[in-house]
Amino acid sequence: QVQLVESGGGLVQAGGSLRLSCAASGRTSTYAMGWFRQGPGKEREFVAAISGTGGSTAYADSVKGRFTISRQNAKNTVSLQMNRLKPEDTAVYSCALRGGSWPSRHEADYDYWGQGTQVTVSS
Repeated sequence: QVQLVESGGGLVQAGGSLRLSCAASGRTSTYAMGWFRQGPGKEREFVAAISGTGGSTAYADSVKGRFTISRQNAKNTVSLQMNRLKPEDTAVYSCALRGGSWPSRHEADYDYWGQGTQVTVSS
């Protein structure tokens, strides 16, 4: 079983930045990983994903140009750098891993999930 643990969430004012990290146990460096979020009263939505090699990424239109996903394979870690945060970015952010090498925008394609970390952006 793969285990994913997110960290780095917190409270930040609009326009600020946060960096989320997802630490994966086991042999996960060749698998695609993604970030999803679920805001208050909203459905879970795709945020960003990265291929197993780190050479391909995908972003939701709402975060493109503001968020950057990256891999740190030496520690089996995927990060999400979030800049110019907006109140509508407030959500629980979850890390996920799928049994394939290329990123996917679809929640159903992911096999393992972390517990989530809260991000709150104040106006």
